[in-house]
Amino acid sequence: MSESPDTRPAAPAAPLHRPKGEPRFPGGPAPDPAGSHHERRIRSFQPRRSRVTAGQVDALERLWAQWGLDIDGLRVLDLDKLFGGGGLPVVLEIGFGMGEATAQMATDDPATGILAVDVHTPGQGNLLALAERAGLTNLRVANGDAIILLREMLPPASLAGLRVYFPDPWPKKRHHKRRLIQPEFLDLAATRLMPGAVLHCATDWEPYAEQILEVLTAHPEFENTRPDGNYAPRPAFRPLTRFEGQGLDKGHAVHDLLFRRR
Repeated sequence: MSESPDTRPAAPAAPLHRPKGEPRFPGGPAPDPAGSHHERRIRSFQPRRSRVTAGQVDALERLWAQWGLDIDGLRVLDLDKLFGGGGLPVVLEIGFGMGEATAQMATDDPATGILAVDVHTPGQGNLLALAERAGLTNLRVANGDAIILLREMLPPASLAGLRVYFPDPWPKKRHHKRRLIQPEFLDLAATRLMPGAVLHCATDWEPYAEQILEVLTAHPEFENTRPDGNYAPRPAFRPLTRFEGQGLDKGHAVHDLLFRRR
């Protein structure tokens, strides 16, 4: 007599876990590149946990060794060597989201190197994939804290420009101390920018725009490129992003600020 089939539902498969210490993306960005060897402080960013697509994982694992770097704070970068020895002027971009605008700027200006920094893993993978698709050689992707990069890893007067587009506005008053554009940040940035280099900020948060204008105007190492001392029109080299377009459709005002290092 044969046994009747077991009709009970199968037990769910045990979840797969990476062994402790094994990287999430082999050969890709480290989860905490600076580790504990740098001081604890209030940060202007908060890492976001979101799904990484198969294409982004593929780009991270294949391309990170070629175009990526972890901000570990343990070495000073040779920017000319980092960009292949072509003598490109290098612009630092802090926070690039999913990277579409960054890739477009790199495509439009191949004579400028862009060192793009973010902590958002899906965005890092997406930007690497865009760079490969466009055949870009003037783009590098950095993972980690931009303050550590500026302070510990970039030589003085090594940057031809600095871009901070749509930083987190930290709208609640108790969180204003987390905003990136503060006098202390400008002190540091001024030491890494060449004389004549431009710091370009853009934000769609009116109170933050007012603060940025105020602190930049007051800083002795920067001067407004606008003779009237006000906001600047969006320059042609900064692409209009989808997110920005949606905000404009809703009546949000976007402010660009371009200040030159004296």
